[in-house]
Amino acid sequence: MVPRGTGRWRLARGAAQVAVTGAFLGLVGWSVARRWDEVPAVLGELSLPGLLLAGLAAAVAGLCGCLAWRAILTDFGVDLPLRGAARIFFVGQLAKYLPGKVWPILVQARLGRAYGVPGRASAVAALLAMLVTLGTGLLLAAAALPLLGDRAVAGYWWILLAVPPALLVLWPPLVNRILAALLRLARREPMPRPLSARGIGGAVGWSLATWLGYGTHLWLLLTDVGATGGPDLLLRSIGAFAGSWSVGFLLAVAPAGVGPREVALPLLLGPTVAGPAALVATVLSRLLLTMVDLLLPAVAVSLRWSGRRLARRLPRQPSPAEPSSVERSPVEPSPLGSSSVGGPEARGVEPADPATRQP
Repeated sequence: MVPRGTGRWRLARGAAQVAVTGAFLGLVGWSVARRWDEVPAVLGELSLPGLLLAGLAAAVAGLCGCLAWRAILTDFGVDLPLRGAARIFFVGQLAKYLPGKVWPILVQARLGRAYGVPGRASAVAALLAMLVTLGTGLLLAAAALPLLGDRAVAGYWWILLAVPPALLVLWPPLVNRILAALLRLARREPMPRPLSARGIGGAVGWSLATWLGYGTHLWLLLTDVGATGGPDLLLRSIGAFAGSWSVGFLLAVAPAGVGPREVALPLLLGPTVAGPAALVATVLSRLLLTMVDLLLPAVAVSLRWSGRRLARRLPRQPSPAEPSSVERSPVEPSPLGSSSVGGPEARGVEPADPATRQP
């Protein structure tokens, strides 16, 4: 047996992940090839407005996920501006395409240093955001199983067993005790503030909004390719996407759940959605979400740059305690004995990013 922590172990683990991911993707490819005669007709139903609306719904879902993570940080006492939160979260989410679940946490902790976010608060908030997302996703999938048909129930009945642990993750007193014990074992300082019911409730609310956005994006794709699943298709889309995402997260064999999610989603959509439509919507969903994952961090970073350029162009407004240039005598000496007056902006020095305010 290869010892853990050695280069051979890491190589073997990476090879196993590639092999398992390839097997899942091969199964998806085989399913598409088996129905290839029906696929062109389904693709012919696609429309540009439908794709744009589905992409917009996915982008809104991603923003809600960012706000769920920010709600936990705020509950820890970290006051993070929205633009800074978007930059940290969305750029960090790019790391989910690397093997392993720890990379987004590490990247977000690194980016948070520029805003004064304590490393332990950033790491714990990222981990809890994942668990809250997983917990709410499992709850929605379990609630939707009766709507998804007997085939989905037979294949994914074990989701019902995950409901009690998911509820425990949403109970602040238990989470606080576990966090305190882990931080003591790691010889780290305690969290700035304990989690509260309000903070967890905010994260749960934004997570439910996240699943609504992702379910809506899948529903738009299904209707665009001609799926006729009845009036409850939106509900089944939300439950199926939440369940397939949870399956991809729990199996942890591929970055960003690639492979297991694509296998689980057509099955969870149930017998009321035609097979070709479900397969095409599944593949389109993966491509669209990947594009959104690349677009959101680009937008977040560009907003930060545009904010800095705007701050440099705007004239500096004097504070109430500071005399304006009209009131000040032109021969008045500087209090520091220097010819320059004003703060860093007046001297052409770019202000640093806003630091978070700790309680």
